[in-house]
Amino acid sequence: MKQVFSFLFFILLYGNGYTQDSISIILKNQYQADVKKKEVNINGKTYTTNKDGQVTIAAADTLLISASGHTDARVAVTSIDANKVVIVKKKFTWTDLLTPMFYIVLGGLWFIVFIIFAETGLFAGFFLPGDSLLFVTGIFSNELLHAGTGIDTQNSFINLLLLGVIISIAGILGNFTGYWFGRKSGPFLFERKDTFFFKKKYLFQARDFYDKHGGGAIVMARFLPIVRTFAPIIAGIVSMDKKKFTFYNIVGCVAWVLTMLIAGHYLQQLFLKKFNFDLRDHLEVIVIGIVLVTTAPVIIKIFFGKKKPKDETSSTAR
Repeated sequence: MKQVFSFLFFILLYGNGYTQDSISIILKNQYQADVKKKEVNINGKTYTTNKDGQVTIAAADTLLISASGHTDARVAVTSIDANKVVIVKKKFTWTDLLTPMFYIVLGGLWFIVFIIFAETGLFAGFFLPGDSLLFVTGIFSNELLHAGTGIDTQNSFINLLLLGVIISIAGILGNFTGYWFGRKSGPFLFERKDTFFFKKKYLFQARDFYDKHGGGAIVMARFLPIVRTFAPIIAGIVSMDKKKFTFYNIVGCVAWVLTMLIAGHYLQQLFLKKFNFDLRDHLEVIVIGIVLVTTAPVIIKIFFGKKKPKDETSSTAR
């Protein structure tokens, strides 16, 4: 009987990817990012994780894990799941504010709603990761909707639509807040004298631009980081027609939110089904890619955009 139990214990360890002499585990933080290429102390010995956060260590019943920038963790080997993932909590740093999973883990759906509002409704929201946050929200859409509202229609597309409605309302209200602030501060700015940092001529140029391209500008601004924070404020400053702003605000926000949510959800399904590739395991790379794609037009415009001839600029100012 003793031999039988020993054999079963060996099978249990081997079936979970372990041997009598070593254990192979993957270290992730609470944001599901790999703790990669990092020195960690486990049961008094120092190891270095590989690019996937994996490390092979000496076998033990309990693991005492310590890594710089992370909270110490004590993990029983029998509690490790079939994927051999061990969670070590990362200590907060300001860079976490640029990580979509920070908001999802910290506050779920309603925190995401606040972030989308703040990105366009508050000056300080320009640094928030709206595009990547919505994309990742699409990946976790079913879980987030159910956890935040208790609703689960058992239909992923309907869940996405409901999520889109909730988040779109927040974005629309955020733009209205920025527009209201601009309308209140506009008269003061138009009466203000020019200074080294403030030139009234730019307000007139902005007003001419919104008169000509206002609707399209409000819609396109939704897809451009930083720009979407200040576009409604400027629209308010130059007194863009309120009905026109309202229409394009709704159109732009709904288009932006649904595009990012649907892209995240269905790309996750496509890659998982066709290539057995889980986007959840590569969120860092995805976020970097989205940031590069969405900021590229702004950077190109700033550094390579054509400048107006001096005579044309001066005539516009007059």
